[in-house]
Amino acid sequence: MTTMALRNTGTLAWRTLVQIKHNPFELIDFSVQPIMFLLLFTYVFGGAMAGSPAEYLTFALPGIVVQNLIFATMNTGIGLNTDITKGVFDRLRSLPIARSAPLAGRILADVIKQAWAVALLLVIGIVLGFRIETGPAATLGAIGLLLVFAVALSWVSVLVAMLVSTPEKVQIFGFVLFFPLTMASGAFVDPATMPGWLQAFAEVNPTTVVADAVRGLLSGGPVAGPVTWSLAWAGGLLVVFAPLAVRAFRRRI
Repeated sequence: MTTMALRNTGTLAWRTLVQIKHNPFELIDFSVQPIMFLLLFTYVFGGAMAGSPAEYLTFALPGIVVQNLIFATMNTGIGLNTDITKGVFDRLRSLPIARSAPLAGRILADVIKQAWAVALLLVIGIVLGFRIETGPAATLGAIGLLLVFAVALSWVSVLVAMLVSTPEKVQIFGFVLFFPLTMASGAFVDPATMPGWLQAFAEVNPTTVVADAVRGLLSGGPVAGPVTWSLAWAGGLLVVFAPLAVRAFRRRI
């Protein structure tokens, strides 16, 4: 990207972030809702799943972080679709800015929001009793891996947003796509407890792979394999969906 494109991207990303001041309810998706999920899974299911909430928190926190990140990528598509249907992109197109800036700015702003949500969940998890058994470098590596996966997955949301007519449809299609991806995984339970056919799917599910990588980076355990497969999934999503999303974006605007 050129210097102008980078500057335009930063300006439009800031525009998206500043909107939170005028719509504080948007913080619910990135703050209150993740905390509610964390408390619910830890204290309602923890005893049944692992014998105690504290034991389950160690296993489940990385999975909850990944689940929240996956659902949060829908906000990218919803925001883009909203701007298009309200005519914001028509106004932006008349300005002397890089054509890629509106799309890149939205993705950058949402990645910043997701970084906030990841950090918030880790802090709340530590308050509840979660302990990071590795070091600062591994912790930053886990956060970086999560954000890389978020950027890759956000292109799926962008593609959906360009193919449907309203923000509500983006939310519906995103939920239908992402709900099975998060629940039929090893994010919350060990896949070994599942039926054989479901276990096979859960073990290759990117939600499981990323959750396992984050567990290894935060709590110890296997790291190389899960991280490698997580990056492979991120690269695959990027290679497949980014060109399709960009093409659909150009046609839509």
